[in-house]
Amino acid sequence: MSGFKTPLHRAGSIALASLMLALPAFAQDAAAPAEAAASVSEGVSADVVFILNSLLMVLGGILVFFMAAGFAMVEAGMVRTKNTSMQLLKNISLFSVACFMYYLIGYNLMYPLGNWSIGTDEGGGYLGAFGIAILEAVGITADTADDFSYAATSSDFFFQIMFCATAASIVSGTLAERIKLVPFLIFTVALTGLIYPIQASWKWGGGFLDTQLGFLDFAGSTVVHSVGGWAALAGAILLGARKGKYNADGTVNPMPGSSMPLATLGMFILWLGWFGFNGASQLAMGSVGDIADVGRIMANTNAGAAGGALAALILSGVIYKKFDLTFVINGALAGLVSVTAEPLTPGLGTATLIGAVGGVIVVLSVPLLDRLKIDDVVGAIPVHLLAGIWGTIAVVFTNGDANLGSQLLSILIVGVFVFVVSFVLWFILKATMGLRPSAEDEELGLDAAEIGIEAYPEFK
Repeated sequence: MSGFKTPLHRAGSIALASLMLALPAFAQDAAAPAEAAASVSEGVSADVVFILNSLLMVLGGILVFFMAAGFAMVEAGMVRTKNTSMQLLKNISLFSVACFMYYLIGYNLMYPLGNWSIGTDEGGGYLGAFGIAILEAVGITADTADDFSYAATSSDFFFQIMFCATAASIVSGTLAERIKLVPFLIFTVALTGLIYPIQASWKWGGGFLDTQLGFLDFAGSTVVHSVGGWAALAGAILLGARKGKYNADGTVNPMPGSSMPLATLGMFILWLGWFGFNGASQLAMGSVGDIADVGRIMANTNAGAAGGALAALILSGVIYKKFDLTFVINGALAGLVSVTAEPLTPGLGTATLIGAVGGVIVVLSVPLLDRLKIDDVVGAIPVHLLAGIWGTIAVVFTNGDANLGSQLLSILIVGVFVFVVSFVLWFILKATMGLRPSAEDEELGLDAAEIGIEAYPEFK
């Protein structure tokens, strides 16, 4: 998603849409509409292009929504039996919170009304507008759609809200099995209503990372995935490890998940949803070039996942003398995250290699986190934070418009903002209401202690 995710940036008329159809490789960049020359296939009218662009985002949003099921299944499979219902409840609740907060404040913070933003008079600033999201009128026609640039506001809002929820889902898995529901949901309110949309506006809302630094992040290796990873890391440090995870001598006690079939199913659901996550981030399919690019993005996305899975499979076998399924699951996901920052410009071989590095990162970083006694239940920090950083850097290898200094500085700016604000919020929650259940409740399991409904009562 290059910065062109902004139907609320009003265009003068529907005729302007014909100048915005063939988005370049950085489809979510705010500058993209201005750079896009008219390349509409002959005979395709502006209103047909409007329809096709809107349809792409609706279908993409549906696929990204299905990723919520993937996260739920991965987490349910990776946690122990006694905490499964809690993870499922968290995933339903966080998605609903994200939808409400993004409507209430997040969408306009991310995409300011008009060109207004704090920092400059004509965009390129640091904060969007405060206000609820407002969709277009019911039953608009080509004659009355002159307030919209390239697609329906409703389709864009529907697509973007799924990205916001994805960032929150990342946090849930890392902090599993030892955090209470209420403080987690309070943090989710802040993450989805403020933290995520503010930093996203710096890139996809035409803010300073986009207009001043030239930062490139097509579909969110940094804007979505590393944001969730930084928030999760801050929470994991303050929350501490699960009881009994680490011994005084530094050894680690394995805590196997309850269901590898569920975790594997969740991984494949996420893999499927990623075709919408990356493919629909082209944000246009009104020309031959656009739809060809959508297909190229999906093929490269698939290649990145395969590369990550294969690298994790081989490396885990070499290092541990056994092939570790959890590494392969997370290797595929890390491959997907790695290719998300630039899924258009690589060839299939390069996309596979980019994803493979993500798989290697997972296998090498999981034991590193254990040495630091940072307990990440599902491996979300290696997958989303570390692979997200790698993927954002890897843009420079295939996109000639990318600058390594700009990419690194943008990663640093987003990382410092999200980590510091998240750490402060987690600290306040810990000091005021507490983050962890009692030792007795943690031992009993959060299904029984907080939910009252166990996922597998017959195995008690």
